[in-house]
Amino acid sequence: MKRFLLILGSLLLPAIACAAPASFTSARAVLSASSSPGNAYAAGASIVLTAPVAGDFSAAGGSIVTAGPIGGDELLIGGSVSSRGRVAGDLRTAGGSITVEGPVKGDLIAFGLSVYDSERPGGSVFIAAANASLTSGAAGPVTVYGNNVFLSGDFGGDVDIVASGRVALAAGTTIRGKLSYEAPEMAIIPASATIVGGTSYTNTSYLPNIGTSHALDLINLGFFLFVRILGALILAGLLAGLFPHLAETIMERASSGRVRDVLLSMLLGFGVLVAGPISIVLLALTFVGIGLAFLLAILYALLMLLAFLYAGILLGILCAWRFSGRETVLWRDGVFGMLALSVVALIPFIGPFVALLFTTFSAGALLLIFFAFAFPHEDRDL
Repeated sequence: MKRFLLILGSLLLPAIACAAPASFTSARAVLSASSSPGNAYAAGASIVLTAPVAGDFSAAGGSIVTAGPIGGDELLIGGSVSSRGRVAGDLRTAGGSITVEGPVKGDLIAFGLSVYDSERPGGSVFIAAANASLTSGAAGPVTVYGNNVFLSGDFGGDVDIVASGRVALAAGTTIRGKLSYEAPEMAIIPASATIVGGTSYTNTSYLPNIGTSHALDLINLGFFLFVRILGALILAGLLAGLFPHLAETIMERASSGRVRDVLLSMLLGFGVLVAGPISIVLLALTFVGIGLAFLLAILYALLMLLAFLYAGILLGILCAWRFSGRETVLWRDGVFGMLALSVVALIPFIGPFVALLFTTFSAGALLLIFFAFAFPHEDRDL
């Protein structure tokens, strides 16, 4: 369990690293054809990298293809991920379909429905996938959790497999360490395969006992928290980078020095937070109000999402203003602030209360800003 959480943490750390110089690109379709002298970050529906990156490269999107060499580590999170360029450091990736066709000098960590690696990683390998294939071996130890697992090539260390389906080795496969695997049936091991350290097989029925069920619940909870926090980090960074003026307006209201403005925003946000669901339920009870209740529910969910994201952005801006004296809003303020808010929210009793204060203030401030935007000709002291 500790090893699994450490691996999840290793996926998150490169995404929040801020080393200068760095470049950030965000668009629906991103095509990076110019080299980056430092770290590079990209977000979009479709991302294609063809130029070299001297530092680390992190990307989140629907479809990601990297063909340029990476001088540091690579972090890729998307629906379809393809790493074709050389990675001098570690490769960490999560997605639906993952294909690794370029050499990886360091470790390979992959979470996905389908993972296919046709190169030989220079470090250790950790894969969790429904279907996993390693066709060129690995220099370091290999750990695979999945349904169907296929191995081929030269493996320099131990290989540990936990599978709910079939485990198969290709002809001529060499494992210089020990092969340990758990599966419902014995692995398909050709006579030409060589396993220097011997084989250890554990038959499993995959009907978990109480202890295993609790462990799986903890893993699912940890993965859910990881995905939620990572998604919030990406969205907060995008909002702070694409709409800095809105974040600055909320910051001005929080730092105006007038207690009246802060309390008004908090009370308005808390009132909407409480009255919104009640109004939706009351409207849904009538035939005429069903459509309006559905529309109101969408607007309510959108407002609460934006309020939570801008609460993290606000915390990041306050930290930047307090410790560096910078007043301009950068995308990394949103990432850092959302990470800090997510960590604070996990503290019992105090954490949720602090997150609620920031969220209600952001909700109220957003409502006042949107109202002033909708009626610009009216003179108000907001």
